[in-house]
Amino acid sequence: MLQITTSDFTFRCESGGQAEPARAGHFRTGHGEVLTPAFMPVGTQGTVKGITPVQLRDIGPQVILGNTYHLGLRPGDELVARLGGLHRFMGWDGPILTDSGGFQVFSLASMRKMTEDGVTFQSHVDGSPQFLSPERSMEIQRNLGSDICMALDECPPGRMERTKLEFSMARTTRWLARSRAVPLQPYQGLFAINQGGTHLDLRRRHLAEALELDARTPFQGFAVGGLSVGEPKEEMNAVLAEFVKELPADRPRYLMGVGTPEDLIFGIEHGVDLFDCVLPTREARHGRILTSKGRLNLKNARHREADRPLDPDCACYTCRTFSRAYLHHLFRCGELLGFTLNTIHNLSYTVELTRAARQALLENRFPAFAQSTRAGWLTEEP
Repeated sequence: MLQITTSDFTFRCESGGQAEPARAGHFRTGHGEVLTPAFMPVGTQGTVKGITPVQLRDIGPQVILGNTYHLGLRPGDELVARLGGLHRFMGWDGPILTDSGGFQVFSLASMRKMTEDGVTFQSHVDGSPQFLSPERSMEIQRNLGSDICMALDECPPGRMERTKLEFSMARTTRWLARSRAVPLQPYQGLFAINQGGTHLDLRRRHLAEALELDARTPFQGFAVGGLSVGEPKEEMNAVLAEFVKELPADRPRYLMGVGTPEDLIFGIEHGVDLFDCVLPTREARHGRILTSKGRLNLKNARHREADRPLDPDCACYTCRTFSRAYLHHLFRCGELLGFTLNTIHNLSYTVELTRAARQALLENRFPAFAQSTRAGWLTEEP
């Protein structure tokens, strides 16, 4: 049985005098302390694709994600609960965050019908109808036993008409109140999700609505959702630059589904504590590698005889052990080991980037760190 300790989601800043909004800090979950800023790998179906929990622990992420919709569909949340919860089921003893299923409202738009009560999905597995309401989402997450639960929201596409966006945002507020009313396990925390697209005034309005609920029963964290869903990058960054610092300073701030190296540095600069994204693992499976000198495409023939690591500045198992030539060979042959080794590197690079950013914040040198990191991506071809 995995040990569960007392959780305390109060964010304690320790950034050593670094001016806001960039900050380093920590909070405590039932399965361990989280030091921020931190990148959280995505394990949608109870596994981070391509690697084992032992390899994941060696990389060192502090939190990993599971998905309410997918795990509720199969193997089923009641089965996971009977088998001891998601931590035991997947062999991971650190903190777990579960998405509410709200992103599937966006990604499975062609397979769902939405009403005030909730969302009916056509299962992508067998076509059967599957209903997800705020109450059902909380029930699934309670059964899974994740440390951080997300309130069910409607994640709108990036170019939704303003009037429709306002209607969607209002429904997310009503669903937030319903999510809040469902009891969770004592150690579990509930994060509110902020929507409003790229409209700063709508973001602020939605935050004010969440803070009214928070005044009665506090949320344990606040997330910014509905970005990187089709809007131009410059519009997303403009909203983040103005809005993140307005989220409560005493709770973790989570930017959902955003995780390129460039996005991580920008988000940290503007006060984001937590990030998640499928990009490092997905890119790895396509032979696209993240490095301190920029992106590398293993498919390119120039790597066929390259007797050097993916990134000489990386200390991961892949870079310590194998040449680009070998990894190029594995990718060209479609060998599964290649997907695993690429994933180890991409996740190691991304996790280490946030770890190094935290250290720079603690040492009051984050602006110089951000500048040198960006310069490294531009100076030479990897």
